[in-house]
Amino acid sequence: MTAAAAAAAAAGERSPYTLEEPDHERLAARLDLALQRARRSGQPTLATITCALPEHVDPSAVVCASRRAGEPWFVFEQPDRGAAALAGLGEVIRIEDSGPDRFATVADRWRSLSAKAVADSPGEPGGGGPVAVGGFAFAPDGGSSPAWHGFEPASLVVPEVTLTREEHHGERRVRMTLAALTQPDDTAAELLAALGRRLEELAGPPLPLLDPAPTGRFQVSSGMPPEHFEAAVARATETIRAGDLQKIVLAREVQVHAPSDYDPAAVFGVLRDAFPSCFVFCIGRGDATLVAASPELLVRREGQRVSTIALAGSTRRSADPAVDAHLGEQLMRDESYREEHAIVARRIERTLNRYAIWVATPPEPTLVRMANIQHLATPIRAQLAAPVEAIELAGLMHPTPAVGGEPSKLALGLIPALEGLDRGWYTGPVGWTDAAGDGEFCVALRCALLRGNVARCYAGNGIVRGSRPAAELAETEVKLQALLPLLTS
Repeated sequence: MTAAAAAAAAAGERSPYTLEEPDHERLAARLDLALQRARRSGQPTLATITCALPEHVDPSAVVCASRRAGEPWFVFEQPDRGAAALAGLGEVIRIEDSGPDRFATVADRWRSLSAKAVADSPGEPGGGGPVAVGGFAFAPDGGSSPAWHGFEPASLVVPEVTLTREEHHGERRVRMTLAALTQPDDTAAELLAALGRRLEELAGPPLPLLDPAPTGRFQVSSGMPPEHFEAAVARATETIRAGDLQKIVLAREVQVHAPSDYDPAAVFGVLRDAFPSCFVFCIGRGDATLVAASPELLVRREGQRVSTIALAGSTRRSADPAVDAHLGEQLMRDESYREEHAIVARRIERTLNRYAIWVATPPEPTLVRMANIQHLATPIRAQLAAPVEAIELAGLMHPTPAVGGEPSKLALGLIPALEGLDRGWYTGPVGWTDAAGDGEFCVALRCALLRGNVARCYAGNGIVRGSRPAAELAETEVKLQALLPLLTS
């Protein structure tokens, strides 16, 4: 039992995570039925129940405070979108793969597992069901370097506890889903006891704060010298002018060595407050955590409806409103940035057109402003002609020209040689999916991989015919400012 849970018990308070008797009975019945199916089939069977929690519960804070050392954990929020949050704790099963077919393989395995699950139906109390959370590397076999240990090329986890928060008919709704994977030789009593122990460990204190005055020095260094990035941009523009390549995205890595270990929960809390319009997430694997505030939705599926966004072309912000507006106007009129953005929007539209009844794309991009940067953005919506699940859609969309290039095959062949780094999950899809095939995946941008006292930060730019090496290097510095100030103070 956690200290917070013990204090609540001592004060005679009932923990909000304690199951009411009807929910406890429902869980026991689900486990019994799942065990029967597992014994008949000889295959593991997933069992879940979903129940309501008080609306004040903060899913991310609960997961950050209650995670066990070394276990997978996941928090994923977009605060400005109805305070939407999904947070997962622990692991009942992990679905992983590598290679060019990794999206299809993971989607097929998840479909098979969730279809056989003993779970809530839409008309039952709670109305939830199993979810899988995680992400994919940028490259089919990405994440092979030691720094990315634990982050496989494709890796989704079914959490033992999932907490969600959403706006439902104007009211905030918080729910908890418990999951167990029943094996033929398990007993319901053992599984109930394990979930009971997990519930006793849940606590919800506020997210920790960053140390305002850390002792010691921070050291910042580039994985490659800045001159390497500028030379890569120069070679890329030469290739574009000489042949069929229209655009290529090049990235760089900056490392921060702190005087003490980073607390990813504290970093997440600052990002959540500073970038409420972004997808703010933490993914913990072993002793490492990927933390980010990404502005880019790759794909969201809600039934037959699909949403995405073309995001390419960016410039800095200014504290002076007049200067800020001028910078945005320059971005809207810059032919190089407009070309870079149009390449992304056209490819997304072509991809969706193959699977949709209709695709709606505004004729002109808009400006999207965040704390430290402003982007050209085009929201795109589509209506599917036939069901295509969220994981499959992510595989069809990834990588967009916003993180890869155009033509894709040509760009992807050049990126590793020009960059000289292992992107791992940087620029890969990160998110969640449910048993109905709905879900959402963002692109892992503005992110840092934290391991102990080392943070690896990543930023990249789209390179087109008119790109200038010094300007592209300066733009990566602007993007790095989403995280570097937090990680060096």
